[in-house]
Amino acid sequence: MPKRRSMQTHTTNYINTFIEIADDCPNASGEVPESRGNKKSVAQMQYGLIANCPYQLSSDDVFFQVFAERNDLTEAEYPAARAAFFSKGRPCFRASPLTQRYGFGVHSDHEGKVAIYGRETEEYEQFLRDPGIRKVKAMRTSKSK
Repeated sequence: MPKRRSMQTHTTNYINTFIEIADDCPNASGEVPESRGNKKSVAQMQYGLIANCPYQLSSDDVFFQVFAERNDLTEAEYPAARAAFFSKGRPCFRASPLTQRYGFGVHSDHEGKVAIYGRETEEYEQFLRDPGIRKVKAMRTSKSK
């Protein structure tokens, strides 16, 4: 009989970390993602979830909720879909349009709950100066330096 492999769970969560905007981010300040057509973009969905509920959701919660909404899942389907969704590695907020294009840094607190801050804000600067918070850069959108 073949061995059954247990499903590994991956995460996008960070703890006590600030994700800075990408070096090639075109915005000098945080810009609310706008609608293009009749469907919300990933950036709009992420922004809405975090801006309306700062420090209420983890990164995993945000990414799964966006996936669930884009795939019209019912709440009854959430547990199995979430397990399958995190059974493989997923991009984190370092690859999010919020940090790459729209000028928002993402702070994960000591519980892994997230909030966003425009690069023009005093809070953004405070996170950069705080030696007690880990800092990571968002990924560049282009491969050239």
